[in-house]
Amino acid sequence: MTTPDSIRTVANRYGFMLQICCLQSPTTSYTLARPVHAHMIASGFQPRGHILNRLIDIYSKSSKLNYARYLFDEIPQPDIVARTTLIAAYSAAGDLKLSRKIFSDTPLRMRDSVFYNAMITAYSHNHDGHAAIELFCDMQRDNFRPDNYTFTSVLGALALVAEKEKHCQQLHCAVVKSGTGFVTSVLNALISSYVKCAASPSAQSSSLMAEARRLFDEMPNRDELSWTTIITGYVKNNDLDAAKEFLNGTSKKLGVAWNAMISGYAHRGLYLEAFEMFRKMIMSKIQLDEFTFTSVISVCANAGCFRLGKEMHAYFLKTVANPAPDVAMPVNNALITFYWKCGKVDIAREIFNKMPERDLVSWNIILSRYVNVGCMDEAKSFFNEMPEKNILSWIIMISGLAQTGFAEEALKFFNRMKLQGFDPCDYAFAGAIISCSVLGSLKHGRQLHAQVVRYGHESSLSAGNALITMYARCGVVDAAHCLFINMPCVDAVSWNAMIAALGQHGQGTQAIELFEEMLKEGILPDRISFLTVISACSHAGLVKEGRKYFDSMHNVYGVTPDEEHYARIIDLLCRAGKFSEAKEVMESMPFEPGAPIWEALLAGCRIHGNIDLGIEAAERLFELKPQHDGTYVLLSNMYAVAGQWNDMAKVRKLMRDRGVKKEPGCSWIEVENKVHSFLVGDANHPEVRQIYNYLEQLVLEMRKIGYVPDTKYVLHDVESDLKEHELSTHSEKLAVAYGFMKLPHGATVRVFKNLRICGDCHNAFKFMSKVVGREIVVRDGKRFHHFRDGKCSCGDYW
Repeated sequence: MTTPDSIRTVANRYGFMLQICCLQSPTTSYTLARPVHAHMIASGFQPRGHILNRLIDIYSKSSKLNYARYLFDEIPQPDIVARTTLIAAYSAAGDLKLSRKIFSDTPLRMRDSVFYNAMITAYSHNHDGHAAIELFCDMQRDNFRPDNYTFTSVLGALALVAEKEKHCQQLHCAVVKSGTGFVTSVLNALISSYVKCAASPSAQSSSLMAEARRLFDEMPNRDELSWTTIITGYVKNNDLDAAKEFLNGTSKKLGVAWNAMISGYAHRGLYLEAFEMFRKMIMSKIQLDEFTFTSVISVCANAGCFRLGKEMHAYFLKTVANPAPDVAMPVNNALITFYWKCGKVDIAREIFNKMPERDLVSWNIILSRYVNVGCMDEAKSFFNEMPEKNILSWIIMISGLAQTGFAEEALKFFNRMKLQGFDPCDYAFAGAIISCSVLGSLKHGRQLHAQVVRYGHESSLSAGNALITMYARCGVVDAAHCLFINMPCVDAVSWNAMIAALGQHGQGTQAIELFEEMLKEGILPDRISFLTVISACSHAGLVKEGRKYFDSMHNVYGVTPDEEHYARIIDLLCRAGKFSEAKEVMESMPFEPGAPIWEALLAGCRIHGNIDLGIEAAERLFELKPQHDGTYVLLSNMYAVAGQWNDMAKVRKLMRDRGVKKEPGCSWIEVENKVHSFLVGDANHPEVRQIYNYLEQLVLEMRKIGYVPDTKYVLHDVESDLKEHELSTHSEKLAVAYGFMKLPHGATVRVFKNLRICGDCHNAFKFMSKVVGREIVVRDGKRFHHFRDGKCSCGDYW
């Protein structure tokens, strides 16, 4: 007969055995606890209280959540220990929903501070900073006193979301009031919050880092994490000198801090300093880990140091014998990237193929390499081979397809991704939105904008910047500007995108004003900023302003002009007919002029009929890019406009002899969710006869108010009436006429063309806009033209 004493003895014995199990690693603990639990069941022992809690704890930490939950559900009234244990377990498994359910189902009278800490930590570890802070506020409202563990967790959550100094200051005050301001772990978390908030684009970095420094200096006790936090904080905020000062000021061998320094130098392009830091790390006998090797190998990849990268590969194989999978995998991933960037594709694939274990990072690296070099067929094949895919895999494909001219396929991939259960993130939306920019699909772009808002990504920089570009490239620059001024946070990319949008739409003065506003906001212009503002000046004929910005690049902002910048300034000068100044700029260049320079010169010569200089530019382009059709077309067009038909014929013959084919002019318009494309003299569209009839009647009305077809734009030596007929069949005219016929009355007609708009079409659209009383927007290969009331936004400067 069992007595209470004998039951207590058995319970204590089981409790003691489970206590020993708890002291082991999770795997060993589970292996030892299973037979103990089995013996309880076989013997008929009914565990209660602390024994059940220990079993739940062991199963939870061993990731056997089904067993843990089964035991939990068998308890009529689980105590707070069991509930707290399961919350932590579900959190570790990434299942916040179940963690929150257990928390919500627990009555307020049962809760304690440890219970709240577990849920706050769950939110923090699963990157839901806002929910963690909200629960911390609830905890105080429910009269539970936060302790040092509470503050460590909630400050970790704050570091995820803090964007302004006051956010850190509010919790800092709460720490001081609670009396935990002397606890090292709390101070470490507080410093981390300040330094991470300092990295936010909307924060004042200097004052936040100063506060982090003050906290560090006043700490009564510092541990390795304290030093690591402040050093990595300075690295993340691009103050490498201060980070180095701290690193030199401690005798502690802080491997994480040294790795951060190497990464910081690499991020700034200071590759020699990164290599020197690695050398000192070895000399100081600081333990190298997988992060060290991946950082240095990445530096070799970015710096193009193939020999040094091979030596790092050999050094890793020599010093790390039989590396564990969690060490070997990230290093192998870095090596794949290194060899591929150095053009050793076979070695990269060999490393990938020989990896005993691969993670999604490994697969995504190979996928991104194929995409980056434009091998989209190989990328699609590799994508289909992947055993599993994550959201990054889809983003790589969507963005890659959008940027390599496969915009329609990119949108199909976006839809496939959603059908397979992936919720699109802001980067996935950005790729899809850019596809709409390429296609000029405003309606689809607006639908994606609505989805961005619905999914909660309206404050995302990547999605916002893509939307600015989309609206601008679809001809709705006002919508792009409205979006820009309402974005909660903007970066240099946002400013550049908006300046470029204004420039492309002929609003050069507004583009300059926005550039100056950017400077007043304290945002330093980069190479892209100067490309956009000089292009804006070029489109608007603002020669003086464009020269001023070009000259300020190196003299004021320390940005060295590259070939693209020189091409833009030469384009600016040639458009204005200032060929002598353009030649002076070319002669002052620190390098030989390449194809972009000569193309800009040739384009200017075509505008102003400078045949001699145009021939010189064309001859250089024939040497540099013999298969590029644009050179032949521009030169032959110059001859045709000048009436030099024999010379034109010679250029066309040279083109045929070399097997160069002219890209056909194509225009398209979106009507009722369908894109209608037209070629010159199109006879394939199902409504082509109605379009020609409509155009014929429209031209009669246009002639009444002064329109005369400009036959100099017919580049064939034919009779005058045939020239007029040929002008009437240009693809952009057909697309605009179709828009008049099919779009609702008063709707703006938006047409897109792959090549530069024809001069006669440009003139005709001014008359059309007046006769029909509608706005016409044409995007050609260079810029936008807005035709309204007989005028064009370009002011006929194009």
